Amino acid sequence: MKERNVARWGLVAALALGGIVYSSWILEFFLDTGLDPVTSFLSELDAENQKYRDVFGNADVLSAILMLISGALGLLITPRRRLYVTGWIALAVFGIATIADASFPLECSGEGCPSSAPDGLLPQLHHVHALTSSVAVFAIFTAMIAFTVGAFRYREHPSLRTTGLTILILTSLATVWMLTTNSIEVSGGGNLGLGIAQRAQVLGMSLWLCTLAFAMSRPPSTGLPASPR
Repeated sequence: MKERNVARWGLVAALALGGIVYSSWILEFFLDTGLDPVTSFLSELDAENQKYRDVFGNADVLSAILMLISGALGLLITPRRRLYVTGWIALAVFGIATIADASFPLECSGEGCPSSAPDGLLPQLHHVHALTSSVAVFAIFTAMIAFTVGAFRYREHPSLRTTGLTILILTSLATVWMLTTNSIEVSGGGNLGLGIAQRAQVLGMSLWLCTLAFAMSRPPSTGLPASPR
């Protein structure tokens, strides 16, 4: 029982720290990166030509490792309900994809860098980095949806049904904003805050991970009889 309690708090710590570290991009406001937060992608912060690449790249790797730990602990110590199992596996996949993301950075970023502004949908899609980024985003959204739906279906974790759901909706809207403004920019309509949209998206993911950490720190709160699956 004591070991299980220690593992539970280890899970809480890994989720919370992982969520906080995943927003290491906030450091760009204190470091001279030479990039405009309003128009640049976060992936440009750890491009190979960036002087603070190690700061942002290592932060991503640390966050990813914490997500792998979270996924493993979650599978070991939480109820084996289908939606939650899906969520923990998705978090582990998110961790693996994020490590790959940091291992295959953009070659160049900033003004005058040819690879930072190719034609077409999303600059990252012209690089192997695109695949890892896409998998990471898909995985964490899968986790967010799985845990949120699970909280409603199993009638527990009220914080996921309220705060978590709100963050999921806002993060989804930020994602739509990012994709829309990118399409407008590609068609020659100008940049409508692409960088802000992506930063809002990633901030939402970080806040949701912290919300999941809080939910795991509380004993399951059940109301009506829950579905066992």
